This record gives sequence, structure tokens and C-alpha cells, in this order.
Amino acid sequence: MTAAVSRLFIYPVKSLGGFEVDRFELDDLGPALDRRWMVLDGAGMFQTQRWRPKMALIAARLTAEGNVRLTAPGMPDVLVPQGGGSRRDVVVWKDACVAEACGPEPDQWLSTFLGGPCRIVFFPLQSVRPIRLRATESLGRVGFADAYPFLLLSQASLDDLNSRLADSLPVDRFRPNIVVSGTAAYAEDDWDSVTIGNVLIVRTKLCVRCVLTTIDQRTAEAGKEPLRTLATYRRTPDGVVFGINAAHTARGTLAVGDVAVPVS
Repeated sequence: MTAAVSRLFIYPVKSLGGFEVDRFELDDLGPALDRRWMVLDGAGMFQTQRWRPKMALIAARLTAEGNVRLTAPGMPDVLVPQGGGSRRDVVVWKDACVAEACGPEPDQWLSTFLGGPCRIVFFPLQSVRPIRLRATESLGRVGFADAYPFLLLSQASLDDLNSRLADSLPVDRFRPNIVVSGTAAYAEDDWDSVTIGNVLIVRTKLCVRCVLTTIDQRTAEAGKEPLRTLATYRRTPDGVVFGINAAHTARGTLAVGDVAVPVS
């Protein structure tokens, strides 16, 4: 059985909708322009679907020029540039970094749709947010993703979970960047690293799943699955796990069809 990439996804704005691609380039931060924008509330706190589920209804797509176009029900489209405005300090969980404002028009658009003061900021390449592999070891940098540039999931793991559920869930509940087919279920748990095409991907940790996985990405309504079922067989001391977090060691290109070779 040969493992290979079957699907790839990019999420330009943290916690907004992503989109599927056939390939993506890797820059120093991960997939190019993945999680490079982030929504803040009026107090400057970063926002996610965990406590603002309506964010699921906003689709974010990259333009040919490398900006982001946002769409949402009942709203005109709005274009968000790659920063260019004033710089400010922002915090993602416990990490402080520098971001750039993107202008008043997208700020007002988000404030109107989400029902409260919001701003959107961009992570410039000059900003620094180290990936911590262990307490004192850094493995490159990351943008506004929770902690690591990639989430990798095998199709077999998703199929196994769905076989246990009354209603199957789409892959968008889990927001992977890389989906690999041709493996046993949960084989990715045991990969220390994997070579995909010409890129070495290093597993940093099992991905502990949160309430975001219970939010329907089409309705923004929350339920109890898949966490209720995952908790019956995927619970660890750190929490319920599904998929792996990972980082890359060099720039390159990933494409659907690339063979994935685990490195022991």
C-alpha cells in the first residue's frame, strides 16, 4: 500500500473558511499565505470559532495578487490586503508577535457581520513567532496558526471515525492542510517524520481536538460530535487526539499525488 497526498487545503484567515488546492508552495511559515491574517475583537484579542462560531460562515479565498477576498451570507464581498497599515503587537495564545492593520473597510465588514467591533491584521514575513518542538528547541517559525504550520490527517482515520458515527462528518470539521490516503487508520500517529515529494515534514505532536470540531461549517451550529465519540477511544492524558501537528524543515512544493514516505 502506497501512501500519497489526496487533498490539500489552505486557510488564509485564522478560523475562517478555507479552500482546497491541487498544490501549494511552502515559505518559511508553512503553506504560502496560510493563516497569515487574523481577526481581533475590539479589545485586540484574537478570535476563533471556539467562542465565535459565526466565523465559520465566512469564506476566505486568495486572489491572484495574493490578497484575500471574504464572502459571507447577505454581505457584499470585501478585499483584504496584505497589511500595509500601522503595526501593533498581538498575542496568539501565549505568543506575542507583530502584525499589520489591513484598513478600515474590512474591519467594518467584519464588525457588521460578526456583530461587534472587529479588526483584521496580517502577519508580515519580518515578524517572528518560533515553533517550539520542545522547551528549548525551535523548529522554524509559524504565522497565526494555533502553534504549528500543518495539520496532517489520514483519510483512513477519518473513514474509521465516520464508521462509528450516526452521521458522517466532512473533512472540513478538522481543518487539515494535508490529507494522506493509502495508510491504515491512525498510522500518522506513529510517524516521527514523513517525506512528501521533496519536503521533509516533522511530526511535532498529536493534535488535541477542541470544540471547533463540533461546529457545522455550513450552519455555524454546534453539536456534540465528533468529540463525544472520539473521547471513547482517542483520549490521552493531554486530551482527545485526531491527526498530527507538523512542521517543515525547508521550502518546497506539496502537490496532490505526491508519495508520502514515513521516515523511521
